[in-house]
Parts: sequence; C-alpha cells; structure tokens
Amino acid sequence: MIRVQDLRIDYDDICAVDDVSVEIQAGEVYGLIGPNGAGKTSTIRALVGLLEPTYGEIEICGIDVREHPQEAAREIGFMPDFPPMYDDLLVWEFLDLFAGSYFIPKAKRPDVIEKYLDLVGLTRKYFRLVAELSRGMRQRLMLAKTLLPDPQVLLLDEPASGMDPNGRADLKRAIRRLADEGRTVLVSSHILSEMNEFCTSIGIMEMGRLVVSGRVDEIASKVMGAGVLEIEIIHGLDEFQQIVAESDRTENFEKDGRVFEVVFDGDNNDAAELLSQLVEAGVGVASFARRKDSLEDVFLQVGAQELS
Repeated sequence: MIRVQDLRIDYDDICAVDDVSVEIQAGEVYGLIGPNGAGKTSTIRALVGLLEPTYGEIEICGIDVREHPQEAAREIGFMPDFPPMYDDLLVWEFLDLFAGSYFIPKAKRPDVIEKYLDLVGLTRKYFRLVAELSRGMRQRLMLAKTLLPDPQVLLLDEPASGMDPNGRADLKRAIRRLADEGRTVLVSSHILSEMNEFCTSIGIMEMGRLVVSGRVDEIASKVMGAGVLEIEIIHGLDEFQQIVAESDRTENFEKDGRVFEVVFDGDNNDAAELLSQLVEAGVGVASFARRKDSLEDVFLQVGAQELS
C-alpha cells in the first residue's frame, strides 16, 4: 500500500531525509519513530505530495505520487500535527462542512458523522463548540474528519499529542480497528510509550536516515539480542535451577521473589520445549512468558549503536 524507494529530501544545504526505502502493507500499523528533527514529518509530507523530494520514488496503493498526485491523494487520509480548526462551529457542523467538500451526499452525512465520532469516542460532543474541546479532543475530532472520505492509507503525524489517558486509549482502539479493516496506517511520533501497544512494524529514524525497519518483534530480537523469559515458580526450585543450568539455550537468571528472569536464546519452539521439561520434572510453573522489550529500549539501543 505504501512503497518508498531511495527517498531524499534536501533543504538548501541540509539533508532532511537521506535515501529512505520502505514498504508498508495493507493492515499494518507502522510506527515511524525518532527524535524531533529526525526527518519524520518531511517524509510524511513527501508521501502526501505536499513536499517535492530531491529524488526518489513514492507509491500509494500502486499510484505514483509524483506522476499522479490527485489520484494518489484520493487514497490518503492525512492528519498533521497541530491541524487548523474552525472554533466557531459545532462538532457536527465541522464534520458536515468537510463531508460536503468530500462530496458525501447530504442524506448520508449524519450517519457517516455519527460513525466516525463513535470511532474516536466523541459522540457525546456532537453539539459542543469546537472551541470548547480540549487539545486531545481536537486531535480526535481531526482524526474523524480525516476518515470521512474513507481513505485506504492513513498518515498520522503525532496524533496522540496532548491527549489524556482516555483519549489515548480511544486512539489506540480506533487505529487497531482501522488496521483490522485492511487499511494501511503510518503513525509518526517521538513518544514511544504511545506506540508500543498497537504498532505491528516500526521504522527508527536518526538524522534523516531510516536506521532500522521491520516487524516489532523481529527488530527487538535483532537489536536487543537474546530475549528474557519471565517464569514464576510455585514449587520445585531445585529441579528448576538444574534444568536451567543444563540448558544450552539459557545463560543466567535473576530472582525477584518467586519470579525468575531467564536470559533465553531460542525461538518459540525452544521455549515450549523448556516449559515441557519443567512440567515433566514436577516444577510448579504459575506463569511462563517472554518479556516484551519496549520501543524505548529498542530505540535507545539503536541510538547507542549509531552514536558509537
């Protein structure tokens, strides 16, 4: 749904985006993460067609953005950071205005407006003035506006900025639903905790370059190295310690009460085999799971490697 090849963007003598290549498929939620100034917004603006790249290829749903910008734009829903709003309109009037600009028939607009207000959790604000909405609510209203023309590709630049916890939860649910419908969602943010729960893939940008890109679990494994198993033991401590010590997939472990963190270098089949060995030896295992490395951990590790 999104294909970028050798994208470069220069501002006079400054290279903002340096030879970025990435493909994002339908149904993916791709998190473009990195510090401010890394090139995320410039990349998104080029995808939308608002910025002419120095060179490179951009395709949206198989359409060349540079050759056929209007056709590509019909497939894109773009939500910028700090989008302009009309404060003197009611929430439903704001959406109705844009629904008309998207040529949605007047008779269908109430149902469409209600659908997307429900999706972003703003149904109760139907008759409120836009000026009365909080920063987070305004962000959610703009997401609803972005969805009105039913785009297949969504480009969201810092969508959770200023949202309270309830707003962020609504945003996560909305993004998951959109991806489940087969849409392609690219979310740009420098606040990694907001993206850790719903991104299926990520790309980490540093100084204009896409340092690493791929599925979250694959990147975490590649960057962080051996994973960690969190195992809670009820009884059978001696047998547990012996099995872990003799396994060629484990290195060491730390204890926190009855919970052990075991450094584990193996895939899911190896983990299942280890669990079977523990159970067969009579070890009482209350819980057994891989510890998920956060995007903050992965990002910091990538940044350390780049700086070195």
